[in-house]
Amino acid sequence: MRRLLRTLFWMAVLLGLLWAGIDHILRTLPPLEEGREALWEQLDELSRPWAFDFNRWEMEALWRKGTYALLAPQRWMDEPTRARFVLAYLDDVREAHRHVEAINRAYADPDVADPRDATAQDRAALARLREKLDWEAPVAEAILGEQVSVILHQEGGFGVAGQVLPPVSGTFTPLPNVLVISWRTKIERIYQRDLITGLTDDDRDRIERKIETAKPRLSAYVTEIGGLSAYPAMLYESSDLDWDAETMAHEWTHHYLDFHPLGWAYGRSFETTTMNETTASLVGEWAGQEVVRRFYAPLLHREKPLPHPLVAPPKEPGEERRFDFRAEMHRTRVTVDRLLAEGKVEVAEIYMELQRRYFVDQGYRIRRLNQAYFAFHGAYAESGGASGEDPTGPLVRRLWAISPTPQAFVHRIAPLTERQQLEALFADAPAP
Repeated sequence: MRRLLRTLFWMAVLLGLLWAGIDHILRTLPPLEEGREALWEQLDELSRPWAFDFNRWEMEALWRKGTYALLAPQRWMDEPTRARFVLAYLDDVREAHRHVEAINRAYADPDVADPRDATAQDRAALARLREKLDWEAPVAEAILGEQVSVILHQEGGFGVAGQVLPPVSGTFTPLPNVLVISWRTKIERIYQRDLITGLTDDDRDRIERKIETAKPRLSAYVTEIGGLSAYPAMLYESSDLDWDAETMAHEWTHHYLDFHPLGWAYGRSFETTTMNETTASLVGEWAGQEVVRRFYAPLLHREKPLPHPLVAPPKEPGEERRFDFRAEMHRTRVTVDRLLAEGKVEVAEIYMELQRRYFVDQGYRIRRLNQAYFAFHGAYAESGGASGEDPTGPLVRRLWAISPTPQAFVHRIAPLTERQQLEALFADAPAP
């Protein structure tokens, strides 16, 4: 009877979290304003052929998670065995990506007369790896999720009675693309929609051009993402341990905030979106590097250094002459904001294209740089650059720097819904 009640309890939790995840996705859109409903309907229709089916994905993901939860083979592994299993899984992911890249190169090479014949060995090896990854991935996801939970509870101060709530849960899966729409005259995210997986750069370009041709006042941008806070969280299949652990913790933070005012306000304004994303990024970076430090450092023979949110590390001799992506992107955003404020929309767009080519020359593959690009990437203010002069991100980082624990930081910011409330926390505090 006790087991039945516990099962029913966790089913209720999962249903609640499922709704929270779907609700979070719906709230990535800004609040409806008068006169925008017709525009949204038109954008829905323009992007409908590429819309991602979240209902189907959620049902399949929850079924898969529930099935493996009954088996839970990781329960019988000690910590070193768990770490070795995850690293072996990531090696297989890396090898699978290598075969995919070899196949893509063959099909893109005009000197390869018969790419199918030329890639036969790679395709066969990839098929075998995919079968192996299908059963490895759920175990690796469970191990990483439990390791993130340990860090959040024991070192971050989160959790009740030994249990982190909501439970950490993520799954490696092909991720949807994201369509972001901004005005051309002002950098502002006015529409966002998740699109199907597997889009090529050519597909993304065609979608953007279709929308901008139909709506000349708008700027469109379609981009890949690294994670999405559905429940379980959608995680890009990466072979980078640092990134995997960090992203799982990042998405858990969104799940946590979904039960607090800050999470409820996601998408209400650019500032609240920035507060949410910067909070998740700071907690994710901290928890991810602590997972690597605690569970994997002895096997990797190296340690990821602790980040500092406010102070840049000292520069090495000669580093001043290196290209600084964040500084240049920051300068670009500030200049674009000024040109748009002056009404020089075409000049701003020419400038952005010139800057995009400059970034490409410096080794940064930016397919498109426009108003919608900044409307999307500017919300991730923990990394600076694309957010420009917006003070929201620095305020969140300042709160992180003065908080004694990650839990204290999250508990102080979770009730807030406006930047002014964040500023009020520092009203009587001396400047750093």
